[in-house]
This record gives sequence, structure tokens and C-alpha cells, in this order.
Amino acid sequence: MSESFGPNSPYGGVLCDLVATGDKLKALIEESYELISLTLNERHLCDIELLLNGGFSPLTGFMNQPDYQRVVEELRLVNGTLFPLPITLDVSKEKAESFKIGQRVALRDPEGSLVAIITIESIYEPDRAREAEKCFGANDIAHPAVFYLQRESGTHYIGGSIEGVQLPTHYDFVHLRFTPAQLREYIKSQGWKRIVAFQTRNPMHRSHKELTERAARDADANLVIHPVVGMTKPGDVDHYTRVRCYKEMMQYYPSGLAFLSLLPLAMRMAGPREAVWHSIIRKNYGFTHFIVGRDHAGPGNNSQGKPFYSDYEAQNLVNQYINELGIKILNYQMVVYVEDISDYRCIDEVSQGSKVLNISGTELRRRLFRGIDIPEWFSFPAIVKLLRETYPPRNQQGFCLYISGPSGAGKSTLSNALRVALLEDGSRPVSLFDVDEINTYLFSGVQINDSNRDLFLKRVAYISSSVAKARGIAIVCATAPKIEQRQYARNLVSQQGAFIEVALTASTEIRSTRIKMGLYHKTNVNNDTNNVDQLIANEVYDQNNSIADVVLDTSSLSIKECVRNVFLFLEKEGYIGK
Repeated sequence: MSESFGPNSPYGGVLCDLVATGDKLKALIEESYELISLTLNERHLCDIELLLNGGFSPLTGFMNQPDYQRVVEELRLVNGTLFPLPITLDVSKEKAESFKIGQRVALRDPEGSLVAIITIESIYEPDRAREAEKCFGANDIAHPAVFYLQRESGTHYIGGSIEGVQLPTHYDFVHLRFTPAQLREYIKSQGWKRIVAFQTRNPMHRSHKELTERAARDADANLVIHPVVGMTKPGDVDHYTRVRCYKEMMQYYPSGLAFLSLLPLAMRMAGPREAVWHSIIRKNYGFTHFIVGRDHAGPGNNSQGKPFYSDYEAQNLVNQYINELGIKILNYQMVVYVEDISDYRCIDEVSQGSKVLNISGTELRRRLFRGIDIPEWFSFPAIVKLLRETYPPRNQQGFCLYISGPSGAGKSTLSNALRVALLEDGSRPVSLFDVDEINTYLFSGVQINDSNRDLFLKRVAYISSSVAKARGIAIVCATAPKIEQRQYARNLVSQQGAFIEVALTASTEIRSTRIKMGLYHKTNVNNDTNNVDQLIANEVYDQNNSIADVVLDTSSLSIKECVRNVFLFLEKEGYIGK
């Protein structure tokens, strides 16, 4: 890495800007009229933007099978270049079978705008379980990247070089969206010699300011706050709110020290491998130094309640490759507030016996949701104000009650009782979405079955999220037998409000009796003994009460008792009441 003035050299020596210009651009647009099109999803769009603008240099397209396999197994491309995570374009099996090697396909955004053309060089079915184990440490869908891999991704990958027509379009914070080439020009214009990058997907508070200022001092460098504004972890603060907080934070730095630029990255939350990946990306943006802190890009806990990665596992891995990366890594432990000296220190520098204060992300959310004071030693009042505007106390937020359980467990009865009780409470508008109403108005009366249930439930989740966004209450009563169906709804609704799954259970005998008595006359069977018993025996329902927020056994609880228990939960968590 050069010590001369100006930005760091690109990873691999060349910044791979893949967007065509002039006659080449015109030719690509003309060609696209005759090509089959493939619509990109949100993750694809994030990836292709960083492929096109050079953020993923030295890659020039989505990975072919040999590169993919070696990256998964050894963190290297076929040519030996260090690259820790696969960059792939997933498609359905049916779509993959319709393509052929050498075919050129137009890649478009969801609005139909042409982004690039890919020349297909490989079509392959990956071992997704192996990819999960090697890249993310476990084939556990509690990890958001594994959930995408196993539940949302297409079954096949297509690889090949891409030729760009334009970068994906953004309408928000356009003045802060610097490409690698643009940021490099800005660095040159400022005459900066050393530049420290700070990665974040969360709002910044006083500890982050102290850490980043210290890093700039240690490196004798300028500082660029380089937050991710693409896909992050479900449940994270939305990027609109975060960027408003970052802009506010900039005024607290010494004049001329810090700069804000946004990164359109789809994070994988891959911890150690992601830290190496982030280092490569920051080198491509021209940074000379990169901060890797505690639990870098960690996704939280696995399905057994234990962290996927240890606190400093990411630091350990990135330090193994420091000579190849060509960017200096600044490792720091957790920064805490030391009450004895009224100042911040890294935890490893705190004297024994000192009183240390810290507010975790979970505790911060609790204070926001309950309207509890957030002390000034933790954050700046102006930033807390911005967060409170987006995240009011829970009794002013919208939420979704998602009533789940097998046939005959009592979903419809409880849903109707809850609707009436919440209307009596009167704190918010209440919308009940039961299976028949939704089927009539959203699915044109088409019978819901295993082949179309996923689409049906996604529509229900979308509407529920809209109700939550408007700060109303959505009660959903729809059969969602798979854990991933309910998890999809949780992820979507949680971006707008709270998602509360109420899981109902009941004995086989009780469920059978209820259906035979005609209480569930709309089920898709005749209410004779053989048909009902067959329905219950054949029903497959993935019950996972450890994920649900409230679990009720309707074999032993009356509907009134179930309503009371749900209300007790809502009151305890602050969703209703003062």
C-alpha cells in the first residue's frame, strides 16, 4: 500500500468500472430489445451495483462455478486471489433450464429498467447446505443469510460477465451516494493522505464517535463514515432514519475531520468472512485504513440461543490476511463509558474496579419503546429525538397479531374475540384478516392449497405490514404451516411495526371434536368422522413454540382466558395501556 498522497490502490490493481459509455452503451440498449429479460430482486440489485461501479473489484460478473466452489471452500478465486464470499445470481430451476451457455440476458430492476446484460458462462446447482456451513458457520435458518439461502434463494446459479447500462436508480440521499471512482476523486481533491473507513448498519452514538475519532488520531488520518444502506439484518433501524442520524452526527466531529458516504451493500452478516469482504470493498473505495470492532457483522444468536461467532473472531480472521488485503486494519475492543472518569475507554484499558456503563441495542430499543430516558452520556439528544420520531413508545406503534396453529386449534374464534376486545380498548384501528375474507378480496376466490399458499401468505404479510406502518393493529388468521412462512411475515412486518406470533395448540381429540361439531364448517372436508380424522392425521404443521411470542393451549384454556393472556402480554410489553 502506497504512503503517497491520495487514495489506496484498488484491490487487484484495477478498478473494474463495468458501465458502458458512448457507442457501446447505445449498442447494448439496442441489443436488449431482442433479449429475454431477468428481473433482479433487492439483493441482486445491491450486488450488481457494486459489481458495476467497481466496489467488488476484481470481479467482472457473477461467479462461475469454479470460482464459486473455491471461494466457498478456500476463500479464494480460481486464480488464487483472496475473496471470502460468493457473489452469485440465483434463479429458479425452471428459469435455469430455460437458459443455455453463451446466451445473453437483459438484467432489469423491478420497474423494468435495463441495468446490465449478462453473458451466461455457467449454470449450476449449488450445494446450499455446504455453502451455509462454510460461509456462515452453520446451516441454521436463524442466520439471515442462511434463511435467504434455504428459503428465498433460487435453487440454481447462473454465472458470467456483465456489461453495465446504468447503475440502479436511487431517489434518496443522492448527494451522499459516492461510487468508488467518485470518492477517490474527492479524496484527491482534499489532499488526504490516509483515510479511515468506519462500517456500520446501526445508528451512531457517543461511543461510536469516540471510537472513530480515536481511530483517526491513531492513524493520523481523515475519517469517512461509510454505512451500509442496502440490505442489513431484519429488524434493523431503517436506513432513512439512520442516515438522518449520521448527518446529525457529522456536526459533532472537529471541522474537516469526517465525511459521510453511503454504501449500497447487501450484507450477509457473515462475521469473520464478512470482515475480510468489507476490507476489500473499502480498499476499492480508496481507503487506507479500516476499523474492525467487536462482533463485526455478527447476526446475533443461533437457534440454540448462542452467538454464531465469538466477539473477536472477525478480527482474528481479517488479521490472518492482512498482507494480502493491502489495507491497514484497526482493531478495537468494545468502547464503554467509565463513570469514574466521565469518559469513554476501550474495555481492555479500563482499570480494575472502575464503574463501567453501557447500553446494549436491546436495552436501547426497550427505552425507546417504553419512552424511558436515554442518558446524554450514551447519545446526543438530537439523535435520540430523531430515533423517537421513527420509533415512538410501543403504545403508539402499530403491530400485527399473527394467530398460528393447526386446524381446529381455535384460530378463527380467538381472532374474532381479540378483534372485539381491541376495538373496546380503542387505542388504534383494528383490522382482522381471516382466510375467507382474504381469499375473496385478494385471491379472487381461488382455493388456497400447497402450491399457492406461499404467494397467498406473502400478500397477507404485505398488507399486515402496511397496517402496522399506519400504526394500526392487524390480526391475521391464516394457516401458515411452515416456520419459514411465519418467519417471512415476521421479517416483513418488523420493518414497519411489531410482529407478535400467538401460537395455538390443542390435543388431537379436541381438534377432531371441534371440526366434527361443525365449528370449522369452512374447512375443505365433509364433517364425517373418517374425513376429519384423515385431515388431522395428514396435516403437517411445523410447530416451534420457542419462536412464538405467546403460546396458548386451547385444550385447557377458554377463549376468554386466551384473550386475557394475550392482553397481559400486550400490557407487559407496553403495546396497550399507558
